Amino acid sequence: MNLLKKLIAALALLPALALADEGGFPLDHAPDRTTNLSALQNGAKIFVNYCLNCHSASAMRYNRLKDIGLTDEEIKNNLLFTSDKVGDLMKTSMAPKDAKEWFGAAPPDLSVIARAKASEAGSGADWIYTYLRSYYKDESRPTGWNNLVFPNVGMPHVLWELQGVRNAKFAEEKDPHEAGKTIHKFVGFEQVKPGKLSALEYDTAVADLVSYMSWMSEPVQNKRRQLGVWVLLFLGLFTVIAWRLNASFWKEVK
Repeated sequence: MNLLKKLIAALALLPALALADEGGFPLDHAPDRTTNLSALQNGAKIFVNYCLNCHSASAMRYNRLKDIGLTDEEIKNNLLFTSDKVGDLMKTSMAPKDAKEWFGAAPPDLSVIARAKASEAGSGADWIYTYLRSYYKDESRPTGWNNLVFPNVGMPHVLWELQGVRNAKFAEEKDPHEAGKTIHKFVGFEQVKPGKLSALEYDTAVADLVSYMSWMSEPVQNKRRQLGVWVLLFLGLFTVIAWRLNASFWKEVK
């Protein structure tokens, strides 16, 4: 009985542990635009221009972007660097040794990051969506930036020109769980310098980027879902037919 109580208590702590792993900051729900070709194309453009400088997506080829409505010519003219070809993998030219020296660790490959970041706290898309909207200026950090979802992150805010510069405001409050202890609680952002985009436009751009990264993690996901519906319909129809055939075969025996 004691073992059962311990197991129940451990299961109850799982959501809290998930939040603790990500800095304890609640995740926002990311808009799902994986079926919106215009959003995916914009997300691919942002990904190539802002993410692919440091991160690779080595499981994805540029020509796979034809699945989201782009032609080889559009890919070549708008998304490729000078030395890349349409059939190449999405790799960065940054050497891992240089990346580790500059950032403390080599930036991870982003091919399936939208799936890898899923947890009890939310989906991987939720994590990335909240993460890219939670940067704030912090001069104590080597990059000058910090993040609420990933405290003391080594990655700088690569989208700061779009979002602008923000400070995070914190307040000291009494810990409701421990008397005499105070907690450092986030209370909001203060816009210090405006970006190229408004707050709504920035959120929309991040939503497009996250949707592209979600699509990139499984490019056939929409076809898989469509096929799954047809399979379930077929199984349902086959079940009805099998049930009536069974009744017909055994009616004389009964």
